[in-house]
Amino acid sequence: MVGESGSGKTTTARMVLGLQQPDAGVVELFDEPWSSVREVDRRSRRSQLGAIYQDPLSSFDPRLTVGSLLADAVSFGATRNPRNHAARITELLEMVGLDAELARRNPATLSGGQRQRLAIARALAPNPRVLICDEPVSALDVSVQAQVLDLLDELQQRLGLSYLFISHDLSVIRHMSDDVVVMRAGEVVECGATEEVFTAPRHDYTRALLAAAPLLGTQQSGGGL
Repeated sequence: MVGESGSGKTTTARMVLGLQQPDAGVVELFDEPWSSVREVDRRSRRSQLGAIYQDPLSSFDPRLTVGSLLADAVSFGATRNPRNHAARITELLEMVGLDAELARRNPATLSGGQRQRLAIARALAPNPRVLICDEPVSALDVSVQAQVLDLLDELQQRLGLSYLFISHDLSVIRHMSDDVVVMRAGEVVECGATEEVFTAPRHDYTRALLAAAPLLGTQQSGGGL
């Protein structure tokens, strides 16, 4: 999902997560009602969805260690004691390329890339089928961005995950997505297969976005993206 700031991307993500009701229409999760049912009826299926945000540190409880954060996620809030889920915590950390020794650390002492890897590990803890990735690499250095994107690619293949990937960076969207939704002012203006949208955009707004992206715009003027 791509669009400028204020286009409605994050609001859409909140509706998909069941945190906000749509003004019209409904959200379904695996062909079953989602947005139209009560929270108590969604609870048993919440583990099917996970979320990764732009600023992971703000979503972490500052009182908790890395291990406690993951214990909380693994146990669905039943315990924050890492010793109760030590094997699973080690597995999650290794899955995202972090040393198990980091379980004793506070997330505030980690680098930006390490924090985002921890956020991915926490999102994976309940074994979700879908991850909502809301600008997950936009705050990272370019080299770290590439590493995190490669990790997400690897995890998708290994675990059979689906991603709703939200970004304003067209190169990231093109790398990560099979299909693209273009949003403007709270409305979908174009959607379709990624290469189709990037090489033959139908809407003026999509063409303007592509032209405004330096590398993409240059490639387009040279005969194709």
